[in-house]
Amino acid sequence: MKKTYLIALVMIIVAVTLVLSAGGEVAPYANFEKAAETGASVKLVGTLVKDKPMVFEPLKDPNKFSFFLEDQEGNEREVVLLKGKPQDFEMSESIVLTGRMEGETFIAKDIQLKCPSKYKDEESMIKGLTE
Repeated sequence: MKKTYLIALVMIIVAVTLVLSAGGEVAPYANFEKAAETGASVKLVGTLVKDKPMVFEPLKDPNKFSFFLEDQEGNEREVVLLKGKPQDFEMSESIVLTGRMEGETFIAKDIQLKCPSKYKDEESMIKGLTE
C-alpha cells in the first residue's frame, strides 16, 4: 500500500474519532423542569433576576458565584456557577448555562452571556433613515 494512502486512512480515522467524541459532549437545551427530570447535563437559556441577590465572595471562594435566573417558561431558580463572576454580568440580555440540577439549585459549570449590541442604536437610526 502506498504511503499516501496510509496517511489518508490515519487522518480519516482521527477525524471520525474527533467528531464522535465531540458529539457526545453536546448537551441538549432544557428548562428548569426538564433539567430536574433528566438529572443530566443540559443547556439552559434564561434572564437574570435583577431584584434577587447575587453572591460572589472572591476571598472566600473565587470559583463560586450564585444568582437567580428566570428560564424561558418563567420559572425562577437559584444558580450556582462554579466559576468567578463574569465581567459585565448585569448587562447581559440573556444567559446560556451548561450544567445540571441538584435539588432546587442549578449547578452551572459553563456560562455564555448575550450582551446588548453596542451597534443597536446605530442600526435603529439607519433603519429610520431608510424607511
